[in-house]
Amino acid sequence: MTFDELRAAEASFHMPVYGRQPVAFVRGTGTMLWDSEGNEYLDFVAGIAVMSVGHSNPTVVEAVREQAGLLTHVSNLYYTEPQVKLAERLHDLLGWGKVFFANSGAEANECAVKLARRWQREQGRPGRAGLVAALGSFHGRTVATLAATGQPAKHEPFAPLPPELVHHVPLNDADALEAAVDDGIGAVLLEVVQGEGGINPATPEYLKAARELCDERGVLLIFDEVQTGLGRTGRWFGFQHSGVAPDVVTLAKALGGGLPIGACVAREAVADAFRPGDHATTFGGGPVPCAAALAVLDVIDKEGLVENSAAMGERLVTALTDALADVPAATEVRGVGLLVGIQLAGEFSREIVDACRDRGLLVNNVKPDTIRLSPPLIVTAGEIDRAVAIVADVLKARVA
Repeated sequence: MTFDELRAAEASFHMPVYGRQPVAFVRGTGTMLWDSEGNEYLDFVAGIAVMSVGHSNPTVVEAVREQAGLLTHVSNLYYTEPQVKLAERLHDLLGWGKVFFANSGAEANECAVKLARRWQREQGRPGRAGLVAALGSFHGRTVATLAATGQPAKHEPFAPLPPELVHHVPLNDADALEAAVDDGIGAVLLEVVQGEGGINPATPEYLKAARELCDERGVLLIFDEVQTGLGRTGRWFGFQHSGVAPDVVTLAKALGGGLPIGACVAREAVADAFRPGDHATTFGGGPVPCAAALAVLDVIDKEGLVENSAAMGERLVTALTDALADVPAATEVRGVGLLVGIQLAGEFSREIVDACRDRGLLVNNVKPDTIRLSPPLIVTAGEIDRAVAIVADVLKARVA
């Protein structure tokens, strides 16, 4: 199928929910992708922060191949060893917790929201069904997680959303958070770095204030680490930079090495509020995605990718800041580890994405005025330097 045939078929048979770029990928290895025309690209999108150990990582490929040859699916009516091993592995990484496996980050967050309500009911506070989240946040596209997402433009096509579910407050405004957490609130849901919102880090002081407030008022603190978890920020979990630990953490994206899996991990006393039948999934935690996830965690650990993320992230931010210091088209570089954003002087981010792609670099536009760079954690210094040179050339040319 030629590219034109592929695009025509997609338009005829797929719901029109994606504004796809004019490229079809057919192969990937490490940090590189190749399209249907044979063109090569340095990938600084990584499947939206998913491909942390690179494309077609041989350890992950072999784990998937082996597990698929043994057992692919039996449902959660029965025990499977990969699921139990992965739950234990996540517990050990955090030092606490019991796990519910889903298929995505949105489903992991949905589980967290339901668990918070169930836990509050167990505490004798059934009226505490509300949630506080931050403006600019993104937590998913189910009805509940869309309601939690602090981006009104995403709400409008699907209004009305549950009005009693979520109250939104500005990120890093501790006073606004305190005012919002009243007797109807059961949980506070925060990203430690807002990814889709433009790469906006929560300050350590804000997270500490949130932790103290939740403890004082009997409210659960949930950290959405779907994008930041598992090494992306230069620590295993983004919250570790602040020293503030949540009651519940949600994970997905990088966990499956490209296979669909999400996880909601809650402290034991919270997790045990659930009863059989309270929550479930047919596919979540299946043998193949769990085998892939175990391989991903092995690669991150054995190859020192958390440390590489910290070092390469520092190199990326420093190099971009230096290269763009006198470029009017860019006003700020910000980020943590290998989750980096470039603030533009106007709403021309798609233009920059297209120009970078034409030069063999994939980046993406999370907002009309913001570019995101989230390469695989295996990225090298040479690849960082190459990407920075392309971005700088594109932004300089834009001004010219």
